[in-house]
Amino acid sequence: MVERTEYKGKPVMVIKRDENDKYPFSFGMTKAKMILENLDEIRRFVEDNTKEE
Repeated sequence: MVERTEYKGKPVMVIKRDENDKYPFSFGMTKAKMILENLDEIRRFVEDNTKEE
């Protein structure tokens, strides 16, 4: 579940596991750009740390 909102007049994205998520993940434009610039490394991190079932 993704919501777009704002904080102090600046855009913020909020990612939740579900509607009742107690600890959502939120970030603004600066962090969003950092995530996009490092997306391949983030994917590699997930792959390297995901246990096969």
